[in-house]
Amino acid sequence: MRIARWLVGALVSVLASNAALAADTLKLAIGQRGLWDSAIGEIGSEVGIFRKHGLELQMFYTSGGGETQQAVISGSADIGVSPGTLGVLGAFVKGAPIRIIAGEATGTAEYYFVRADSAVQKDFKGVKPDMTLAYSTAGSGTHITALRFMKDYGFTAKLVATGNVPATFTQVMSGQVDIGFSTPPFGLDALAAGKGRLIALANDLPSVRNQTVRLIIANATDLAKRREVYDRFIAAYRETIDFMYANDNALALFAKYADIPVTTAKTVRDQFYPKAMLQLDQVVGIDALMQDAITFKYIPQALSEQQLKELMQLPKK
Repeated sequence: MRIARWLVGALVSVLASNAALAADTLKLAIGQRGLWDSAIGEIGSEVGIFRKHGLELQMFYTSGGGETQQAVISGSADIGVSPGTLGVLGAFVKGAPIRIIAGEATGTAEYYFVRADSAVQKDFKGVKPDMTLAYSTAGSGTHITALRFMKDYGFTAKLVATGNVPATFTQVMSGQVDIGFSTPPFGLDALAAGKGRLIALANDLPSVRNQTVRLIIANATDLAKRREVYDRFIAAYRETIDFMYANDNALALFAKYADIPVTTAKTVRDQFYPKAMLQLDQVVGIDALMQDAITFKYIPQALSEQQLKELMQLPKK
């Protein structure tokens, strides 16, 4: 009997070990830790969704979309979450080994703010050419949004790369930068306390609100070798998004992840991140996006149908 029990125990251990070995590993570079949409990999892993799909995620965070994109290009990450669409188009045209495997954000939750004592008013009124306007990293979504605001609202400012959201908030509050960007939950408490003023929402711009401004990208070389693994990743990612909107347990997980109260987590989800924003199946407004990319000198001309087919490896609906 002892031998039989030992054999059964050994068999169970071997099976468990084999199951663990069967999990495919994906390295994720994620822009801006602490945001609702940057928490999807963490929450999905916490509740076992990615494990159910035979995946183990190794996640690290960057200072913005440009850095995220570079991590995928270099191969230090398999997948990049949230690089700006225009930056991805520009890198692809230059021969970078990246592919779009899903949309990430159609519209965005970002807002722009100033210190309470700033002369700048709502809709960037009062901005002068010597004032500074923050963006995270070159080629990021915040970089593109800053360019769009200046173009559409008809003002000029000095663009300054300030890194991630907390670093940007500190630089504005300390007077190093005049106008900053942020994304909920960061900065909401300071605005409520009257330390700063919100002057614009990124979604005020139709070119942001009605377009897929951020993406999920993959390293082209690894994608070609392990396409089925990436398909499982998108399926698990989609299932995690469904969980985060259907199950309020996700609010407690996000509150812990972002170190905020659950009530604030609910405000972030329900008021700033409609589920439709996080659709994965298409890049909305690609023709207009390419025109913006030409205007802002990311690409010299629109991509051909063949180039778009090569670049956009989107999931099947």
